[in-house]
Amino acid sequence: MPEILASLDHIAYCGLYCGSCRSLRKGKCPGCHDNVKASWCKIRACCMERGYSSCADCTDFENVRDCKKLNNIISKIFALAFKTNRPGSIESIRESGYDSFARAMAENGTMAVVK
Repeated sequence: MPEILASLDHIAYCGLYCGSCRSLRKGKCPGCHDNVKASWCKIRACCMERGYSSCADCTDFENVRDCKKLNNIISKIFALAFKTNRPGSIESIRESGYDSFARAMAENGTMAVVK
């Protein structure tokens, strides 16, 4: 399997790091930004409509956990199943920037900040 590379293109709108995903690395998924089949994702649609790279660019909520699109029941189930923390990832991007986040996720081989 190809090594995990740090790339801004692999940061999903919701804060997941697609570059660490096996499906993307095996060529079975194009990643969030290029996945035209992900029209069901409200987070993706919101960010695309507003021209954001991710929820980290949004200024509607000082605390990203207040956003009902990012922090809903599906997100909570996803977080439990995959042990990821999308709001934590968005907070990390806000604190240290996209480059630092991508490097950290690639180095750790994780899709998001771990709970």
